[in-house]
Amino acid sequence: MPEPVDPLPASAEVLVLLAHPQLEHSRANRAMAEAARAAAAAGARIAVRDLYALYPDYVIDVAAEQAALAGARLVVWQHPIQWYHMPPLMKLWVDEVLSFGWAYGPGGTALRGRDLWLAASTGGPAASYGPTSYNRYFFDAFLPPYEQTATVCGLRFVPPLLLHGAHRADDAAIAAHAQLYAQRLASYPDWPELDMLPECVPGEVPASARPSLDRSERA
Repeated sequence: MPEPVDPLPASAEVLVLLAHPQLEHSRANRAMAEAARAAAAAGARIAVRDLYALYPDYVIDVAAEQAALAGARLVVWQHPIQWYHMPPLMKLWVDEVLSFGWAYGPGGTALRGRDLWLAASTGGPAASYGPTSYNRYFFDAFLPPYEQTATVCGLRFVPPLLLHGAHRADDAAIAAHAQLYAQRLASYPDWPELDMLPECVPGEVPASARPSLDRSERA
């Protein structure tokens, strides 16, 4: 079992869930995480949780993660895009932490009224996302699973922050992107675009959408 982790400080309103399988080899995501932590050290209400550092054995402490979410108004998923989606530990986090009856379904209202922000990097350049290049689709085509996950949980999905072509970006571009990321985190909720985004209307999932735990009823 993983060692116990401290819950999110009550003063922090922004929770960054960092999921990079090899952060030590990353330039972009490592710089972004360092900038976020520097902003927190300077007084911004930000907490960064490195999921791969916390759970190298993939055994997630669900209670600790749900406690960390309790005080956050902005939940950030920071990760590289791998095969057009999130890394495996981030997906496991979604599967286990956003549980039925807690994050969605009857009684699952723990995250309603919050914001979800994707801060992602891609190896391919922006030009590779489109019908004339090898990724075939514009990047927006890969976002519906994120947006739908947010909606079912009552989270407002905020337009993502993307760094395309991270593998070939020079140091100056990465530093500028990391600084922008930290500034955005520190200035939340004073983002002009939030005033133009409607509140999330949660997708209601009925109790009948999940089988009963009673084996006699499932037989």
